[in-house]
Amino acid sequence: MSYKGFVSHSRVSKEDQEFYDLKNKAAEYYRSNGVPQKIESVLNEMFWQKPDDIYGYLANYFSRLSCTPVISKITGRQVFDGRGLTAVQTAVHCIIRNEEKMVCSAVMGDPCDGMAESGEAVANIDQQHLSNTTALKWISEHLSPMLQGFNPTDQNSVDKILRDFFMARYLEHKDSLNREKEEELSDETVSEAPPQATPTLAPAKDKKGGDKGKKGNSTEKLLPPAEPPEPRLPGATAVAAVSLVVAKTAAGLLGAPLYRHITSLRVLQAQNEMHLPVPMITILSCGKNSVGKLNLLEEVILMPSLSQRVREVIDMGLELQCEMRRVLNGPAYKAGPIGVSDEGALQVGFEHPEQALDLVTEACANLALPLGSDLRLAINCAAHVLMDYSRGKYEVMSGCHKSPDELVDMYEGLINKYPAIKSLIDPFRKEDVDQWERLASVIGQTCCLIADAAFNLCPRWSDAKPLPPGVTGVIHRLHNDMTISDLIQSIAEQKDAETMLAAGCGDTSIVDLAVGSGVSFLKLGGLRGEQRMDKYNRLMAIEEELEQEGNLGAREKTQLQSDLSEAFNSGSGCDSVTISTK
Repeated sequence: MSYKGFVSHSRVSKEDQEFYDLKNKAAEYYRSNGVPQKIESVLNEMFWQKPDDIYGYLANYFSRLSCTPVISKITGRQVFDGRGLTAVQTAVHCIIRNEEKMVCSAVMGDPCDGMAESGEAVANIDQQHLSNTTALKWISEHLSPMLQGFNPTDQNSVDKILRDFFMARYLEHKDSLNREKEEELSDETVSEAPPQATPTLAPAKDKKGGDKGKKGNSTEKLLPPAEPPEPRLPGATAVAAVSLVVAKTAAGLLGAPLYRHITSLRVLQAQNEMHLPVPMITILSCGKNSVGKLNLLEEVILMPSLSQRVREVIDMGLELQCEMRRVLNGPAYKAGPIGVSDEGALQVGFEHPEQALDLVTEACANLALPLGSDLRLAINCAAHVLMDYSRGKYEVMSGCHKSPDELVDMYEGLINKYPAIKSLIDPFRKEDVDQWERLASVIGQTCCLIADAAFNLCPRWSDAKPLPPGVTGVIHRLHNDMTISDLIQSIAEQKDAETMLAAGCGDTSIVDLAVGSGVSFLKLGGLRGEQRMDKYNRLMAIEEELEQEGNLGAREKTQLQSDLSEAFNSGSGCDSVTISTK
């Protein structure tokens, strides 16, 4: 062998050795990960099953063996909701089988309860824009990096990160406000003028010269001052928006409806049978934003029976609204222009509450609807927006003011005249504790008291406040600074009161949250508006899906329904079966 051949032979042997070593490393890599065994297993299975789509079968097999998807990033952008106001849309991107994919998105806006003054809404547009801009900044700069690598199905861990982050921002905001107050006080101290003596008012005299009130003459009680509102932290929308979109992402990755995933977060053991909440339909609005003098009836709400299907309830509500329009256009009524409220209900201007309730009664009678038995009414009074603090009275009608005690008598008269009214929502401010208690003692056997604005869900960092006395139901909302875990816990803690969930101005996810969280009632508003009807359609779709699966359980009679049924059967309000026509 020549020297040249020896060199060539040595070079080839080295390459062969490196290739041999590489093959051994590859074999060890695949063997340590069980690849040969899994390939052999799937090939054997596929040979016997002989699927039409061979590669689809292989893809499904190996996809079940892939790593758990994790969050890669969370993005946000500003969009417009159904009211034309800005909202935050968030999207979750995950690493799925070594590729980054956008899984789903969710929209979160400010709560829309239909009770804000139109002027206030316009004044708050700049504040809302600032809040959304801050929320988008939080999402991109803080929350997205913090949640990177998290399993989206671990809702509790994600929500804890959100809570801790928000708490830190809240404390920073609180410190900033305290510093501003201290600076203002120091500036006032420097420029403050010497205090002047305040003249003491003499006690009022009656016609006989005596002091009023000495011999039982009634004097007006001091009005309890309104509790200062909790400060709203700009950017809080990011908390609810991210928590909601992560829950939707988890449901999508698990291949389960969102309401099933929410149920699994609430109940440790799997449940097949599920119960739907009873939909509450707003059919009429005669509140402060209506053109008439009447302010008291912010919403007149239908509360159907437990046995009615969602489609039946929607059909009934639509027929009732059409009939009410027909009656209003007749010669007997001289109502103002007929509009549509922000809640999607007919908005009519009336002078007195009896006119609105007579309209509903007559329309139900024309359609032979069982008003008072299987069909009941709830009145959202929204009393907290009716208080005239300069007078210390509620402006129930333009120019007509009622003290809290006088309002108790007014409610009692309306319920005696219209026994179909079985629930009053926010009949007073939450501060009027004595009147809540007195009203409950007067009408508690025939009518239930429900707290919405009066159910002030306290922030996690403050002490819980008791419900007003006599309250048997509370309305929950997914507030901007709440996580999904917070909402589930808040509903679960209300063991002595009936739970209801009010839909906001976001997407249809609120319906799944209501079904999954196990609330008894779902307040969706009126039957107008695309976003609102999407929510009704979603509730109807869930009902049909559960019915087809055989998992739709009969609605359990709640404490609220039981109390009303007992009151009806015992004779209280028995005249409500007969509906008088005009």
